Amino acid sequence: MRQLKILLLGGTGEASALAGLLANDPRFAPMLSLAGRTKTPVLPAIPCRIGGFGGAAGLAQYLRDQAIESLVVATHPFAAQIRRNAVDAARATGTPLLLIERPAWERQAGDRWTEVPDMEQAAAALGPAPRRVLLTIGRKDLAPFVAAPWHDYVIRSVDAPPPEFLPPHARIITARGPFTLEDDRRLLRDARIEWIVTKNSGGAATHAKLAAARELRLPVIMVARPPWPDVSGLQAARVSDAEGALAWLAACHDAASSAKRGV
Repeated sequence: MRQLKILLLGGTGEASALAGLLANDPRFAPMLSLAGRTKTPVLPAIPCRIGGFGGAAGLAQYLRDQAIESLVVATHPFAAQIRRNAVDAARATGTPLLLIERPAWERQAGDRWTEVPDMEQAAAALGPAPRRVLLTIGRKDLAPFVAAPWHDYVIRSVDAPPPEFLPPHARIITARGPFTLEDDRRLLRDARIEWIVTKNSGGAATHAKLAAARELRLPVIMVARPPWPDVSGLQAARVSDAEGALAWLAACHDAASSAKRGV
């Protein structure tokens, strides 16, 4: 059977779920690529590479060298640079492009959200009075909070950020989701959290903190997602989950098989 060669840019639950669906499907020859920012990633049962490509040009060269027929972007909604590189590489090589975008969280009755466009405005929204703040934003985004050292920060991250990235006296909690409502309710109470700063990542794995904040009437500063790059002129599609991605890849496989047979 002809196999469709796929490059899957991962690092999310959706990427892991899709990798699991592809693992034993003879129609596909997938390669999972991880950026390597997490020290102990959970690796699925498909071939995997770890590390960058050297920008859009390097990714385009990889697509050519490996004869990749479908490029699937299932990175974190805030991984803006790799998404731009993927779009540029797909444009340069003519590779069909699939974007997996989990739905964003939406404000519900009882939520006390302040929505901001970036981390600098998130830090500013905390104000000049000292606050007890839970940060669930990722270790690369701490600089604006280092510049606001009068707050008392609790930082939850998969891996501990380097000490030089941290605000003074920050408390670090290393943990990997999914988290339960009881987990996050206990965390907010035990740590005496007054404010939460988070990205609008969407998905179920880290949603419990928002439900717990709603119960406890805590304010949340919600950082909006960066927009997707322009995909006009590309053979591109967007789905919200692994099942939708599998259906799109199956259609690509069928089209490629028909073309090879001259149908």
